[in-house]
Amino acid sequence: MSAAENRRRRSGVLGFLRDLVVILVIAFLVSFLLKTFLVRSFYIPSGSMEDTLQVNDRILVNQLVPDVMDVQRGDIVVFKDPGGWLNARAVEPPSDFERVLQVVGLAADTSHEYVVKRVIGVGGDRVACCDASGRVTVNGVPLDEPYIKLPEGESRVSDIDFDVTVPEGSVWVMGDNRYQSKDSRYNQDQPGKGFVSEDEIVGRAFLLNWPFSRFGWLGNPEETFTGVEAAKSEGAAAG
Repeated sequence: MSAAENRRRRSGVLGFLRDLVVILVIAFLVSFLLKTFLVRSFYIPSGSMEDTLQVNDRILVNQLVPDVMDVQRGDIVVFKDPGGWLNARAVEPPSDFERVLQVVGLAADTSHEYVVKRVIGVGGDRVACCDASGRVTVNGVPLDEPYIKLPEGESRVSDIDFDVTVPEGSVWVMGDNRYQSKDSRYNQDQPGKGFVSEDEIVGRAFLLNWPFSRFGWLGNPEETFTGVEAAKSEGAAAG
């Protein structure tokens, strides 16, 4: 092989490696920007949202909520622990490689400082439990919640009574696995009185992306909250 052919071959290999590095840098940069501003991945560490979300599921979260898009009743949201919601636990730190992937958004956040729950009431809502049929009511409207998991033979959707009015700029959240969820109901003795400030919300979960066998959209059950906003407006007008 001539010297000219060797130079061309080396030039071709170097060109391929250069292009590969550029592609990888761009991919990491795009992923980092998406993670920083638009989408973030989290894993589910507990069964408090069963059967909607299972332990070790991975979800994608839309970070435009609530800063750009309003948080809605029925949304599944991820928020930073307001303080006292999570029990301290020993956590094996991620490897350096996994930590890098988390920073650029290519791996789910496995830290134990975030909580995932469903929004039941938004600012100004009166949320109470339970009516004669064991249902939660929002602004006096009883909710039929198809997503909740209850113990066998149990029809009451909460094991404790409550009657609260959500402050503006906050939400009242509950887990879908009602009898196995330390949510707003059980944190009323904390400084936030069980309410979660919208400032603490990271975003709204919109996709279950792992495992692939359960891949699917995490939609909002808007029909569950039909009439709730109208009842809120009527109550405000009457007041």
